[in-house]
Amino acid sequence: MFDLKITGGLVVDGTGTPGKVMDIGIVGDRIVALGDLAEAGAEEIDATGRVVAPGFVDIHTHYDGQATWDQEMAPSSWHGVTTVVMGNCGVGFAPAAPERQEWLVGLMEGVEDIPGSALTEGMTWNWESFPEYLDALEGLDRTVDVAAQVPHGAVRAYVMGDRGAANEEPTETEIARMSAIVEEGLRAGAVGFSTSRTILHKSIDGELVPGTTATKEELLGIGRALKRAGHGVFEMASDLLPEWNEFEWMGDLSRETGAPVTFTALESPIKSLPFKDQLGDMRAQNAKGGNIVAQISMRGTGLILGWRATFHPFSQRPSWKAIADAPWSEQWQHLQDSTFRSRLLSEQGEPTGSDLQLIADLMETAFSMQYEMLPGFNYEPTAKQSIEQRALATGVTAAEYAYDFMMRDEGTGMIYFPLLNYANGNLDFLEEALDSDDCVNSLSDGGAHCGTICDAAATTFMLQHWVRDREGRRMPLERAIKRQCHDTARLYGFEDRGVLAPGLLADLNVIDLDSLQLNLPTVAFDLPAGGRRLLQTASGYDCTIKSGRVTFRGGAATGEYPGRVIRGPQPVPESSNPPATASDSR
Repeated sequence: MFDLKITGGLVVDGTGTPGKVMDIGIVGDRIVALGDLAEAGAEEIDATGRVVAPGFVDIHTHYDGQATWDQEMAPSSWHGVTTVVMGNCGVGFAPAAPERQEWLVGLMEGVEDIPGSALTEGMTWNWESFPEYLDALEGLDRTVDVAAQVPHGAVRAYVMGDRGAANEEPTETEIARMSAIVEEGLRAGAVGFSTSRTILHKSIDGELVPGTTATKEELLGIGRALKRAGHGVFEMASDLLPEWNEFEWMGDLSRETGAPVTFTALESPIKSLPFKDQLGDMRAQNAKGGNIVAQISMRGTGLILGWRATFHPFSQRPSWKAIADAPWSEQWQHLQDSTFRSRLLSEQGEPTGSDLQLIADLMETAFSMQYEMLPGFNYEPTAKQSIEQRALATGVTAAEYAYDFMMRDEGTGMIYFPLLNYANGNLDFLEEALDSDDCVNSLSDGGAHCGTICDAAATTFMLQHWVRDREGRRMPLERAIKRQCHDTARLYGFEDRGVLAPGLLADLNVIDLDSLQLNLPTVAFDLPAGGRRLLQTASGYDCTIKSGRVTFRGGAATGEYPGRVIRGPQPVPESSNPPATASDSR
């Protein structure tokens, strides 16, 4: 008898081949059989009319702090994710000298918009080295498996102190020590190393992430730890400034170490290289033996603007700044006052005094790039749906329209502002990348940007928009599942998951694709110390199963926590017989 049997579903196995209606038998944490199975299960799930797919593998998250206290691992776990990779973009919490703990919190708060008070209250800091951090993670069971990367910012500050935090150049001895610490982390189970080279990533005090201006010598010196350890991915977020020759050193590093180098590829007003040139330069290096992979977002990277979010179009105006730290009840009273409204609308935003002035200016004035979020919101909105055009149609200014829209439903109205990946007002530029095996679905930023971005639902969006609803070119279901399961898993060497086959982990989703629907983001104050975060739920997930145990039914957590810490690559079990992937596999 099977412990769990899933019957009659359209099994899309993650290999890229079309789905077939069949049963799946599970014993313990493994799939043991697929087909027309006569044997019964102690528990059976009828998946007739549903899609049965592998659990999603999300390789770009920032749950480094949350994973130490939260078993549910929301919001990613609400969207079919069963494995996450954290420690991206050069930020994390190990290694951590005791005197650097507060500084690391400030770094994470500034870069990833995770409330520092929540991190301070939630983390126990029962570690210093990276191996000790992994051991600490072992102390909590979760709904998902977690894997961690060694972050450049923490390593630099640990080795170089204030000089490292200030982005000063290291000595050869310091590079060697940083490389040794990374190797130690990899041998203990880290799955990679990450760094940040973008001006968008700053600490709460406005300082660049340590490593932002690192030389090629430092990056290659640290990266050689991957070769010595025999595994690991080198992950990077960058502005891709031409004078840094980023693709040249990425190619050199991948050729020398044999390790994959992966970077965030975004259509951005800040990056100097157009999106197509980023992919072109990557492919030129790969043609010479490099192994560079672009991490791409499946939709516009959009700020969510609202009165209770981190930002809104009036955030920099004097009248708002005067009440910005007041309780919501007091803010709401002001916002309903017609005198306050008139004064706020008549003002101009004050300078930010930072490199983010362009973003602040766009947020306050570029209403042609902002869209009202209503039930059933389409994340590929047209120009006619912009705040600017809605305002013209109703005979008010765009600022007035935005103010009044955010007042909806007791001040919970939200505005979508796709700052990145939406320069042309559509997602057409992603079509080729989403069909390319040198690009991988990513950049959900689960656990991060708590009051500004809500993209942890990327997996649901992929199915709802790119597979089912999009006007224009769509993705076949089997291709989309492969990209979010097999391809993301294999980049990090997780060969025991991402495909439904005997012997592999029983990580699955049972999905009602016809009714799959993203709900509107909401603001919650449920982090430790009452920290704020944007959350987005979905309907249409009948069940999510992790290691053979049902963790979610109908979107509700069951109280099962089979998730563990992944230490290094996970080979295919000897007893398994996974099917070959389709010809478009990486």
